[in-house]
Amino acid sequence: MISDPELRGQFKSECEDHLQELDDNLLRLEKNPNDSSALQEAFRSAHSLKGSAHMMGLPSIKSIAHHFESILGEANNGSARLSVDIVNRLYAGLDAIRKLVHEAVTEEEANVNLDSVLAQLTGAVPPSSAVEPSSSSSVMAMAPAMLAGAKGASGDVGPITPAGFKIDTIRVKPSQIDKLMSLAGELTVTGIQSAGRAREMEDLLETWEGWSREFARQASSCQPAAGPSMGPFAEMHERLRANLERNIAVLGHLLAKTQEDNNRLESVAAGIEQSVRSIRLLPLSTVFNLFPRMVRDLAQDQGKDVELVIEGGDVAVDKRIIEEMKDPLMHLLRNAIGHGIESPDTRRQQGKLLTATITLKARRTSTAVELEVRDDGQGLNGDAIRRTALQHGVCHPDELAAMTPDQIHALIFRPGFSTASFVTDVSGRGVGLDVVRTTVERLKGTLRIESTPGMGCAFHIQLPIMLAMGHVLLVQAGGQTFALPVEYIEQSRLISPSEVYLLEGQPTVTVEGQAISVMELSELLGLHVAPSGEDDPPSAEAPAPQPCVLLNLGSDRCGVFVDVLLDEQEVVENPLGPFLTRVRNVLGSTILDNGRVCMILNPHDLLASLRKREIAAPPLLPETAVHRQSVILLVEDSLTTRTQLKRILEGAHYKVVTAVDGLDGWSRLAAGQFDAVVSDIQMPNLDGFDLTERIRKDKRFAELPIILVTSSSAESDRRRGLEVGANAYLTKPAFDQKSFLDILRRLV
Repeated sequence: MISDPELRGQFKSECEDHLQELDDNLLRLEKNPNDSSALQEAFRSAHSLKGSAHMMGLPSIKSIAHHFESILGEANNGSARLSVDIVNRLYAGLDAIRKLVHEAVTEEEANVNLDSVLAQLTGAVPPSSAVEPSSSSSVMAMAPAMLAGAKGASGDVGPITPAGFKIDTIRVKPSQIDKLMSLAGELTVTGIQSAGRAREMEDLLETWEGWSREFARQASSCQPAAGPSMGPFAEMHERLRANLERNIAVLGHLLAKTQEDNNRLESVAAGIEQSVRSIRLLPLSTVFNLFPRMVRDLAQDQGKDVELVIEGGDVAVDKRIIEEMKDPLMHLLRNAIGHGIESPDTRRQQGKLLTATITLKARRTSTAVELEVRDDGQGLNGDAIRRTALQHGVCHPDELAAMTPDQIHALIFRPGFSTASFVTDVSGRGVGLDVVRTTVERLKGTLRIESTPGMGCAFHIQLPIMLAMGHVLLVQAGGQTFALPVEYIEQSRLISPSEVYLLEGQPTVTVEGQAISVMELSELLGLHVAPSGEDDPPSAEAPAPQPCVLLNLGSDRCGVFVDVLLDEQEVVENPLGPFLTRVRNVLGSTILDNGRVCMILNPHDLLASLRKREIAAPPLLPETAVHRQSVILLVEDSLTTRTQLKRILEGAHYKVVTAVDGLDGWSRLAAGQFDAVVSDIQMPNLDGFDLTERIRKDKRFAELPIILVTSSSAESDRRRGLEVGANAYLTKPAFDQKSFLDILRRLV
């Protein structure tokens, strides 16, 4: 059974499409064996099915699809003719694939004899003996069962309905869920605004009631003298009193109804928001379950005995967090085995258990999820880190001398930093650890290291549960309102000017015995605040204390002075959009309950801005200009294979743009800027060979690297791929992720 719920759901949906296409095209071929269009479409479906089965590790489906592909290929090139008998055999093979797919996504026994299926496809046995049962009714019963197999967006398999046609799931793009989450958040904001209007009506009602009481008091104190001339005054007084009481009653009734509607709106908005949130939540076991086999194999390669203990796999977090944290967690585990865990001989000499333990733990709090990767190895070598930092010019000696142990440990997250004397693909805690820091910061998290020499090392990662929603502290600085993510805030306190002193030219305060750099938030953001009048006489009173928000970013702390601390709110965090993908000091935006747009600040950028002010360094080029992320165009018609390759490329820090076939790939290539193309061969509309040939004929792309990744291992296809201009040709049956990435790095 496929262990990854997301891939299981994708594989099931994709197979349903391919099997339906094969069914339809076999019907066409049965009526017209010379229908070349049906032959090519059926061949392409079988080819894609084979590739997807290989990527999912399903050899039985792959073998049957391969024979399917061979028979259709012979018919396509004219060396064989599709007779009624061959079509019947293909139908029987199709039934077998359908049962095996059902087994892969439900773990229910398929009762398929692979040898018999392959024998019947080659004509060695009659079709009826290969699959039990093989009646047409069983095939018809299988279709609704497969369609009812998945549950929810996670792809978990639910109960199978034996009768009736029912579609329990639909495929939804993550971008649509993100949009729905944004709309749900705006609905919540609308409810808050509506509640504010109700409070305004309540204030108005209190005002009118005050007028009524004052009117009655004035009337009783000014009793008019009786007489005919006072009749009109008395009548007017009575009409005013009656109108006032009637308006008060109407306004009171309207207020009650408005409050009732607000309560209902609040309940519905909260329910919608919670439902949309739950769609994006997946258990961490989705990614945790990928690591035990990796740890076992890597430990054996290193000659070490390591036990991986997993705790908290049932903790549910945002789908994007699971996707993006796969590689960082893998790097931490690989480095723990390669550099943290000692050899068995060393552990024996130190009196440790020969079997080392690595613990991968998750724990959920009210606002965040905490991940921990802990090993009982040798811990971090602070002296080695200092020497390496000085050798590579990472830090100035004076700066290094002023660092705390936590700050020294954090140096291992610098790009390329490693204390290993011989660097391999797993040795050295600096290999790839910059990926951990970058990813955690991008996910609005914090990272902290705990290390005891000779006892072990632990990496603590704190991440938000949901990325679309967040708690923020609203502050005012420079006359504007800004939001700071609560997960980065250690505390807020009043600090008087007398507590601020200069340390190496930087304003500093001491909190709990630690010196923390501080600065005005308005100054960090470059806000132009109108200066106060210079001619004003100096005040005899001491300057009032000013609110200061202390930010904790793992191993670093800093503080920002603000004018006013306003409120803490839960808000919908909106990205800046495609035209503002990276704005210094800004993480995103949100809409407040008063309807105004508020910028959410990036604490990591604030710390970087503060340090730049501190060291007074010359202006640098934008980071995006120095380290531009390479963009890869991935052209693949199989959803499952496309998802796998996209994960591999994004895990290697490439930006990936996907295309569903060759024609789509060509249009995307013409409209964008790419550093390489990774393409399948067998695709509709425009195959990989023709796409490569078209790219090479365009002078703009004459030097663009092209890698063909395909299930076809035929020498003729390999030769043709190189002839049309591909730089590399990789076959999926022999696909090696490391070799693929190494080739791509050499070409890009």
